[in-house]
Amino acid sequence: QVLLAAAVCTKAGKAIVSRQFVEMTRTRIEGLLAAFPKLMNTGKQHTFVETESVRYVYQPMEKLYMVLITTKNSNILEDLETLRLFSRVIPEYCRALEENEISEHCFDLIFAFDEIVALGYRENVNLAQIRTFTEMDSHEEKVFRAVRETQEREAKAEMRRKAKELQQARRDAERQGKKAPGFGGFGSSAVSGGTTAAMITETIIETEKPKVAPAPARPSGPSKALKLGAKGKEVDNFVDKLKSEGENIMTSVGKRSTEVVAPPVNMESVHMKIEEKISLTCGRDGGLQNMELHGMIMLHISDEKFARIRLHVENEDKRGVQLQTHPNVDKKLFTAESQIGLKNPEKSFPINSDVGVLKWRLQTTEESFIPLTSECEPAAGG
Repeated sequence: QVLLAAAVCTKAGKAIVSRQFVEMTRTRIEGLLAAFPKLMNTGKQHTFVETESVRYVYQPMEKLYMVLITTKNSNILEDLETLRLFSRVIPEYCRALEENEISEHCFDLIFAFDEIVALGYRENVNLAQIRTFTEMDSHEEKVFRAVRETQEREAKAEMRRKAKELQQARRDAERQGKKAPGFGGFGSSAVSGGTTAAMITETIIETEKPKVAPAPARPSGPSKALKLGAKGKEVDNFVDKLKSEGENIMTSVGKRSTEVVAPPVNMESVHMKIEEKISLTCGRDGGLQNMELHGMIMLHISDEKFARIRLHVENEDKRGVQLQTHPNVDKKLFTAESQIGLKNPEKSFPINSDVGVLKWRLQTTEESFIPLTSECEPAAGG
């Protein structure tokens, strides 16, 4: 098996993340990915497509594609197994399979891709090993850092102790009317030694005090900032023109606040947030051309004793919504009992972080599914 490149691209062939495992130019990899959507036959379910020189092995992921570019003499079964591992790696680092999220975690994905393939050949690793290798958690490094921090703390404490001793010696010398003792081996005098000791002591003591930033002073002059809500001359002229034409203008009384204050959210130990986004295209004379709905359930747990809970979901949908669980969620349990729980019962959900446990998608042209319609009619006077 010779794997040339692994890439995450859009349905139009735009590369978001691409990792080449052999010597390839940027122009060539962009050309191969740009030609990839044109080779696919719409309406047919396939996992690979071939050209005269390379083979594309791909898997759709919502609006994106996970694509492996291999040679034509590679083993297709091994390519598919490698593709499945690549597809499982992406949700481990990205919360959502969207272009912005992939671009934000591009370096994490590239490091993970390098653990799967080396010099075009598949490495014998699994998902847990990839996570361990990319984290690079080293016990020796932790011990080294702990020792270094201890040494730094001891050096600072010794420096403060020496400075206090020098300051005390200078005070005792002043009480007895003697010259302050000097220090250093470079011929410094007693006076300079005492002055330097005082400077070091004051510097150390001052650095321990927290600094409070002074509040910025406001200018006392008149403000030239724009005032929102003030009527300009153009608005007044337009209103007067409408009144002269016989239009009945309703004048507003009082001031109206434009701020929309969101109601407070009551968050308890287990908090669920449901988000849905709808994008649709309607004709000018009515009729639905295309409608796509994306939804997600976000789970937030703030108490460790609820970290291994299961959520029961009542799904009575008859519209053909496509459901997708998180890779760490037990899919068989969700299909059989409509419950959301982790595959490994010994593990727990992350604490104090939002986790997308369930997604759904609906694509339809049924006009009755539109949640909101509006009608506009022209006025009688034109």
